[in-house]
Amino acid sequence: MTINQQADPLIGRLVDGRYRVRARIARGGMATVYVATDLRLERRIALKVMHGHLSDDSVFQSRFIQEARAAARLADPNVVNVFDQGQDGDLAYLVMEYLPGITLRELMREQRRLSIPQTITIMDAILSGLAAAHSADIVHRDVKPENVLLAEDGRIKIGDFGLARATTANTATGQQLLGTIAYLAPELVTRGTADARSDIYALGIMLYEMLVGEQPYKGEQPMQIAFQHATESVPRPSVRNPGVPEQLDELVLWATEKSPDERPNNAQEMLDRLRVIERELGITPTVTTQTARSATSLVDSGDLTLVMPGTSTGAPTTAIDAGAAPLDNATLLRRRSAKRRARGGFLIALVLLLAAAAAGAGWWFGSGPGSLVAIADVAGSNYPDAAAVLTEQGFVPTEASENSLDVPVGVVIRTDPENGTRSDRGTAVTVFVSTGPAEQTVPPLNGKSEADAKAYLEGIGANVGESVALFSGAAEGLVINADVAPRAGGDQYPCGEGCTLFEGDTVVLLVSLGALPDVTGMTIDQAAKALGDKQLEVSDETVTEYSDEIKKDRVIRIADRSDGGNWRPGDAVTLVVSQGPQPIEVPDVEGMNLADAMALLQEQGFEPNTSVPQFIWGLFTATRTDPEDGTMLDRGAKVRVFASE
Repeated sequence: MTINQQADPLIGRLVDGRYRVRARIARGGMATVYVATDLRLERRIALKVMHGHLSDDSVFQSRFIQEARAAARLADPNVVNVFDQGQDGDLAYLVMEYLPGITLRELMREQRRLSIPQTITIMDAILSGLAAAHSADIVHRDVKPENVLLAEDGRIKIGDFGLARATTANTATGQQLLGTIAYLAPELVTRGTADARSDIYALGIMLYEMLVGEQPYKGEQPMQIAFQHATESVPRPSVRNPGVPEQLDELVLWATEKSPDERPNNAQEMLDRLRVIERELGITPTVTTQTARSATSLVDSGDLTLVMPGTSTGAPTTAIDAGAAPLDNATLLRRRSAKRRARGGFLIALVLLLAAAAAGAGWWFGSGPGSLVAIADVAGSNYPDAAAVLTEQGFVPTEASENSLDVPVGVVIRTDPENGTRSDRGTAVTVFVSTGPAEQTVPPLNGKSEADAKAYLEGIGANVGESVALFSGAAEGLVINADVAPRAGGDQYPCGEGCTLFEGDTVVLLVSLGALPDVTGMTIDQAAKALGDKQLEVSDETVTEYSDEIKKDRVIRIADRSDGGNWRPGDAVTLVVSQGPQPIEVPDVEGMNLADAMALLQEQGFEPNTSVPQFIWGLFTATRTDPEDGTMLDRGAKVRVFASE
């Protein structure tokens, strides 16, 4: 059923000041999924919005947030990425990776039964994604064909972690038992418990369905199907499809054992067995390419598995017997002419008839309905206007997306067939509309050589600016950071630890010159020469500090850069020079017991002396010092103490 896009109030809305909703692409029992544009990062995303009547339900809100957290914990190419989760007023939403294409359910509905290479390719990808989830202690709990996405660019991903839970929280009772009944493991039916092996059972049912073209259990009521899951064994797929190899038969039976202990412990274990089967059968999972936006069919072609539009998988079509083909008008006329060759009276009529046929054909193909039409040049317009022009010409336009550095988003780039091509009316014309520069995910650049980083960035279509050389603790020639200037405008942002950018964005690499020379302990002249060799100037003004370790008039260190950040060639450096140890003030000891006065002076770093013998210090009182109290002296200076009885 066609979705009424115009009736949806969210279409065109700006969600959370960032996501512009473009169109609705799917609707489920809990949420609706839209295609939207992330205005901040200039990329197409899928926006999953929880239904308004569920927004006040804390259980559904918890499941919604749980989906974001579960998927965000996974970083695997076979799992749909979740970028963000938030609330805009009463609108709860998830921001997910946008994957134009079809689901595995749509593919099976189109083809019914998949080929062995198709099945292995898809199962390999699903198991890889679930293996990542299981290794992170996440159980999907709702594995089914509707949650497997086959993208137009060939990626196969598993999504919808709305029921996912940690393996330690494995009970599911009452309303929590939400997995689709056709793929429900026996333990979920009988005990309401689930772990990674419950996902394995669902995969086994899916594998059976791909090989056979239907599910193993049928019933009019859901409980009838659930009862069969709990009490019956899944039959071998080869019973219904003799072309299924024995290895895949055994894999289905192993994955669908009634007891969880007899199944693979997790997706990785099942994947390891599938990889062995791939080698035994000589089948290599192949990246797929989807060439149509409509429902598609995976078709075997040698060792490759291609996604082709609307190709039948049934028996090969045989050529129609030539004797059964209808005769054309020219053949009929020739036969009649031969029969009447002796009847000269009809010769003139035959000539006139042939002439009339030729004239009619000339009109039909020259200027009549059968004439060819040159496809109009619609580049530079928007899709609705382009479609209207092509429709008026008699063509059937279809929209397709294509990245472009030069053509703005939403503007037509070209058509296929290209403009000017003469084609029959009714010909399908693909109109390619710009989605702007292609988005690229950049890995960490820090630690790469300057040449390697430049080569990578140029390879993904980024503009590489002139590198900036800086002194740092990294080895000379290595990248220590990178700054991205968006082509579309906006603030620069760092990319040294990896980032997302678009083709045409400018990247400036910050490259290490190695460490600054260590000038500690040098004279000012020696430090100036060492720094000058690194193209750094030494300021005439110096900063002085006391130092117990560095001799007077020697360099302690280089002062901090006034603008912060790393030093660069050509900068003026200020040296911090030692004044030697900091002077100490002679304390006032007048009136103190001589022994206490001597101890205080010694404690403060002086070398006190007196004429009074030490064994009778306790009998005398300090009267003054030489130098007198308040005098500033270097540490270790001698101070004489005078005393009286």
